[in-house]
Amino acid sequence: MQSTGVAVPSELLPAVEINPSAPVTASVIFLHGLGADGHDLAPLAAEMNLGGVRFVFPHAPIRPVTINGGYRMRAWYDIASLDIPQGEDEAGIRESEQQVCALIQRELDQGVAADRIVLAGFSQGGAIALHTGLRYPQRLAGMLALSCYLPLAASVKAEAQRANAATPVMMAHGTEDDIVPFAAGEKAQRLLAGLGHTVVWRAYPMPHTLCAQEIQDVSAWLKSVLQV
Repeated sequence: MQSTGVAVPSELLPAVEINPSAPVTASVIFLHGLGADGHDLAPLAAEMNLGGVRFVFPHAPIRPVTINGGYRMRAWYDIASLDIPQGEDEAGIRESEQQVCALIQRELDQGVAADRIVLAGFSQGGAIALHTGLRYPQRLAGMLALSCYLPLAASVKAEAQRANAATPVMMAHGTEDDIVPFAAGEKAQRLLAGLGHTVVWRAYPMPHTLCAQEIQDVSAWLKSVLQV
């Protein structure tokens, strides 16, 4: 068992897990968006066609979401306002960070090295993938953040781990996104670049969703960082 030095919860989040027919040599932990669940993105595993890669699509906890009238749904953290920097749910964000770290630890325990693990996510899931990956104490294979922004941005410089200072990052966003503004994604990319990260940035003429070209580009990027 590899030790990360990260305190993780004793119970793992439930997840959809898709294993390859060949021996597992790498893992992609892919986080869904607000109100969805792991099944939402699971079809991507077949579309990516990555040999030897296990895909893990966890289900976020069910919690009330303020912006949706307190309705309980799967969410990585609460959202109180469309004004992203205002009223961020720091407790919820950091709780999800620890839950994702537990999923990484599970992969480590199964023999997948940290630098063979990609953290990925769409929308709110992408925000948590970035937040967690930047702070993770072991070198990861990559961070993939789709149609999202960077939460708790003010604390990144102080909390980012040197181990992931050069970890490959890919970000992509729809220019017509009316849920997470395109400008929010651009701002996150600029912030990461300002901290010295090399970010592959892609923009697509689409709303808050995925498109075929984006999936092809993500597949090519994953093959590159995982060498599969």
